[in-house]
Amino acid sequence: MGVFVYLPLVLPLTALPIARLAEQHLHPRRAARLLTTVAVILASCSLVCLGLLVVVGTAQLPGNPLPDGWSDAEVREAVPHDAFAGKASILALVVVTAACGFTVHRHYRFRVRAHRALAGLPDGDVAVLPDDVPYAYALPGSPGRVMVSTALLASLEPAEHRALFAHERAHLAGRHHRLLLATRLAGCVNPLLWPLLGALVYSTERWADEEAARVTGDRRLTARAVGKAALVSRPVSGGAAFASFAAAGPVPRRVAALLGPVPPDRGWPPALTPAGVAAIVAAAGTTVSALSALNAAVALFLVLEAATPL
Repeated sequence: MGVFVYLPLVLPLTALPIARLAEQHLHPRRAARLLTTVAVILASCSLVCLGLLVVVGTAQLPGNPLPDGWSDAEVREAVPHDAFAGKASILALVVVTAACGFTVHRHYRFRVRAHRALAGLPDGDVAVLPDDVPYAYALPGSPGRVMVSTALLASLEPAEHRALFAHERAHLAGRHHRLLLATRLAGCVNPLLWPLLGALVYSTERWADEEAARVTGDRRLTARAVGKAALVSRPVSGGAAFASFAAAGPVPRRVAALLGPVPPDRGWPPALTPAGVAAIVAAAGTTVSALSALNAAVALFLVLEAATPL
């Protein structure tokens, strides 16, 4: 197993260049899907290798339920610095489990609270809440709803309401809450992946902006609606888990992008561009991470099988 068990824990560094370049040079839909895919694969590989280290570390603890042979010297020799890494991995797995549990709990708790607020409101995909706090966000569910406060509607012109609703419907249609949740969980597994979340939040907002501009047929109107909503809106407590029309972030960049031409919807970026090089580095890092995790898992399986008495 050797050092291969450690590689997936540091290879997420190869995904960092693509975080900013993807949101600048790729169509936002492709950027969002690429960032999520890379984050999930790298986090899964990190989790596999962390689990392998936990097995080695747990086998060294007195009174553990694992076979006695799993604590033999030949098993420990399969992992460099096994004494420290094995025990540290147990603590790390506890922290990862707690962080992921808190993230999922916060996500679904807000969903439950938001759906309760819909009680008594008319049916439909848009729910207008009587609230003096300006906000709007896409609430997933069966069916999903667009949640918007009366205060935000009052701050926008009637023509801008169409851009607002189209933006939030794009979040629901694109299942952006799933992409955001998956990337948040990936960041909980390996903190090196956290920069991908910021890029993904921007990409999902740009994706919805482009859909709103397509529906309204007016990019300037959509840009004006985005800018006005960002100026008056306040973050909803606990609502950071969902995409929002007036989400905090680089709103001037979103407005500038809407005032420019429609981004090209091409696939893989050209290899001789910064985005292409970053994508190749991220793909290579992801591939090496997956192969390293597989190699470590197979190697540890063979070592443990040889150390387990029949």
